[in-house]
Amino acid sequence: MRTLNLGILAHVDAGKTSLTERLLYAAGVIDEIGSVDAGSTQTDSLALERQRGITIKSAVVAFTIGAGSDATTVDLIDTPGHPDFIAEVERVLSVLDGAVLVVSAVEGVQAQTRVLMRTLRRLRIPTLIFVNKLDRGGADLDAVVDQLATTLTPRIVPLGTAEHQGTKAAAFRPFRERDAGFRARLLDVLADGDEALFADYVEDPASVSYRRLRRALARQSRQARVHPVFAGSAITGAGIDELTTGIARLLPSTSTSTATATATATADDGGGTAGPPGPPRGTVFKVERGPAGEKIAYVRMVAGALRTRDRVTAGKVTAISVFDDGGTVPRAEVPAGRIAKVWGLAGVRIGDDLGEDDGDGRENGGGHHFAPPTLETVVVPRLARQKGALHAALAQLAEQDPLIDLRQDDLRQEVSVSLYGEVQKEVVQATLAEEYGIEVEFRESTTIHVERLIGTGDAVELIKKDGNPFLAGIGLRLEPAPERDGVTFELEIELGALPLAFIRAIDETARETLRQGLHGWQVPDCRVVLTRSQYAPRQSHMHATFDKSMSSTAGDFRGLTPLVLMTALRRAGTRVLEPIHRFELELPADTLGQLLPALARLRAVPGTPAPAPAGTGYVLDGDLPAAHVHALQQQLPALTRGEGVLETRFDRYQPVHADPPDRPRTDHDPLNRKEYLLRVSRRV
Repeated sequence: MRTLNLGILAHVDAGKTSLTERLLYAAGVIDEIGSVDAGSTQTDSLALERQRGITIKSAVVAFTIGAGSDATTVDLIDTPGHPDFIAEVERVLSVLDGAVLVVSAVEGVQAQTRVLMRTLRRLRIPTLIFVNKLDRGGADLDAVVDQLATTLTPRIVPLGTAEHQGTKAAAFRPFRERDAGFRARLLDVLADGDEALFADYVEDPASVSYRRLRRALARQSRQARVHPVFAGSAITGAGIDELTTGIARLLPSTSTSTATATATATADDGGGTAGPPGPPRGTVFKVERGPAGEKIAYVRMVAGALRTRDRVTAGKVTAISVFDDGGTVPRAEVPAGRIAKVWGLAGVRIGDDLGEDDGDGRENGGGHHFAPPTLETVVVPRLARQKGALHAALAQLAEQDPLIDLRQDDLRQEVSVSLYGEVQKEVVQATLAEEYGIEVEFRESTTIHVERLIGTGDAVELIKKDGNPFLAGIGLRLEPAPERDGVTFELEIELGALPLAFIRAIDETARETLRQGLHGWQVPDCRVVLTRSQYAPRQSHMHATFDKSMSSTAGDFRGLTPLVLMTALRRAGTRVLEPIHRFELELPADTLGQLLPALARLRAVPGTPAPAPAGTGYVLDGDLPAAHVHALQQQLPALTRGEGVLETRFDRYQPVHADPPDRPRTDHDPLNRKEYLLRVSRRV
């Protein structure tokens, strides 16, 4: 048995969810094809997905191609197509063996189609292209194929032609060796990526057999060097048999067994690699909650086999289910190469590299980095009494998606969430209403900045000195750290000089305090060093119980740490940085003159225009502040007659040159010592 983890990707409304339904129907998994419009599809389970006819959350379903020793189990992942959910797509791409990119035969290549293809090629994910909707009026396969070659990549190989397109009788007829021009087309594209084939072709084109060309096509397709093109209709079923055969023969798969998984690929067939036997290792790409509120992790195994009762850092595996013929079945283990649902991992988060507990509190292999969301908005319940329930519900949603950063403002009784785009507001709103019964509204979105240390700063507060009301003494030093290193906590005091519970309290409080720097923005990368400590040992009156007024507690250290840390932060100094997106814009040549002034007004820094691949316009790239991305998206149709295609992605943070913006604090403001002590002392 072979296994293939397959992604279906497309621009919105190109028909990828309908294609998923058709593939399941053709494999005998379902008896009736669901409808996106009717909300009866297998993979769109969210109410908003059914209402709007779009995919929001990735879904997994399995089916089998072929039978016996030639059978291939396909774990198919239906992914979102809307650009606001590109983070969901990126998480899925990390676990794919191959992909099918769906393009409409009527609308052709669209904005998100280009974004997805660039990402697939950058990650070198083997990809087939399926031109859908041949039965629709206005379908033109030849025009779309030309568009694919000019706007996506010239390394495409159409494997057939359309008959009766634009009608219900539309069909896909595969090319054969005798078809005029097909063999020459194969030679032209494949020889460019195969030196031996090219040498034989130059010497004697007739000596290169058609069988050799088909083997070269399979090999280069599995290596993501060429992209075979199929066509048909997900609604009528035209071309589905040919696409199914192509999935099994032209994309890399992995040979698995119930005990372990080993790679059976050779250089000639280009098959997938499951990784060596040994300790279990996998990637978590989705987390959801079960009916009883339990966490369920979606894991793609990379090596070894994960078994029930295995212990990893995120918890102990209590149950495993693998995807099989449209559903899931319980299994005692999941081998490398397969995708499974895993229960029992209470501490798991999306992006974790799942492995054996190595004793240092971290998963083997480290985590993945995802582009951060750059917008945030305040969520307000329509019923004031539901504020507590709203926070609990958003906390659960944040568990399922770590990039939905939750920010609680206890002073104003407000909660904020992070976003990639405005459509996500609808998703959060619908989810809260459907699953939690909470109706909410949103305030205007604002841009998320960060603060970085300018230098090094230190501060000390000792017991009964300088107005310190806590039975705790702390010395802290803050030092800048490289980007993406995060906040680290280190000790310069002797081991045993301070009880472990107090050290843990300082560490946790320091990390929480650094979520709001001098201007209220998070300080993401720095080293916190504990340089000095004091505490009053546990004491009690004669014949009496413990007296905390005479003894230090963890609360004393939690109360003092923000004061010391913010003093050190003031002395180090911080600089506010704004998120910058990298943009790439294709536009008609005659619209460049009016577009450049608009980019200048949005503080964009464009590069030098370059000719577009099709030769009918320009490609313009450059930098754009995240705060103005939405404005450019709104203005672009008018500036380019609706022909401009914009791709943006988070690139970096850069210093704000004007007066740095401040964000209202949500804590007790340790920058104001008097007010802080009044509030904290009252709590103590």
